[in-house]
Amino acid sequence: MIETQNDYDGGWKEALGRYFPSFLQLCFPEVASHIDWSLPVRFLDKELQEIVRDAAQGTLYVDLLAEVTLRTGASEWVLIHVEVQSQPDAKLAERIWRYNHRISDRYARPVVSLAILADTSETWRPADYHSEMLGCKWSFSFPTCKLLDLAGTEAVRAPGRNPAAVVVAGHLASMESARDPARRLDQRWQLTRHLYEAGFSKEDILELYRLLDWMMALPEKLAVEFRQKLADYEKEKVMPYVTSTERLARAEGRQEGRQEGRQEGRQEGRLLAIREDILDLLQARFSAVPYELRESVTRIADETILRQLNRHAALLPSLEEFQRHLELLGAGGKS
Repeated sequence: MIETQNDYDGGWKEALGRYFPSFLQLCFPEVASHIDWSLPVRFLDKELQEIVRDAAQGTLYVDLLAEVTLRTGASEWVLIHVEVQSQPDAKLAERIWRYNHRISDRYARPVVSLAILADTSETWRPADYHSEMLGCKWSFSFPTCKLLDLAGTEAVRAPGRNPAAVVVAGHLASMESARDPARRLDQRWQLTRHLYEAGFSKEDILELYRLLDWMMALPEKLAVEFRQKLADYEKEKVMPYVTSTERLARAEGRQEGRQEGRQEGRQEGRLLAIREDILDLLQARFSAVPYELRESVTRIADETILRQLNRHAALLPSLEEFQRHLELLGAGGKS
């Protein structure tokens, strides 16, 4: 059986940005205990992009750079490096050291580097980097969180209202059921139902549902079964947050049309489906969607851009942020 592909990287980047405090408290409780969470966290996107542009390699490994305030009153930068590759990487420790050094050197700021190891190997546990030449030595250590170690913990078995624990549970379940779609369907249903039963807000249900959808991708037949099950559940609970019977029927109709139509028709069907999903999400989250923004979305014919915007529609905190990303992608003008 072919392993189902998952958008681990995209999902993790969105999850970390959205639920940063929860992830630090779950994965690095000692670090989190020193941070004053009553004060805002500032994400340093511009600074991070400058570092990335200077990097010798083109691959982006640094996922998040944030400025936090410690309980002592000091302002510090925290670098989160997320390792989501399926195979261990022998150069991970050196890479973390190089990014830490590059950021510290450029901005003259102390940087805390943390690594979340989301791989499947029990034995791969990099936590330091050492180098020596002609009597000159470098030594660098960094805290790590091995997600496999969290699998049997109460925090992940019973995630409660901790969004980071839900995401970690979804990731671990996805790895466990990589070659068993039926089991994945059951695991994803249990986690999705938990979102409602644990009392998450509507906004968090939408955000976490989207993240689980990325991490726990299902074959189309099981995906349709899952959506129907969710539609019935939401109807019973009178909580039509994620889907509805009408939306499910529309999604299935589009899927059938894509399967039966010609290649050109299938492509246009995909684009239409993604555009409708984007606008449906924006409408559900922010009520009023300006006409100009709707027009900008409907004019987009690039599937890659549309898929990025679909993620942004589910996870960005405001219409203004969505509009900004729309403009950055070169897909629309100001509303």
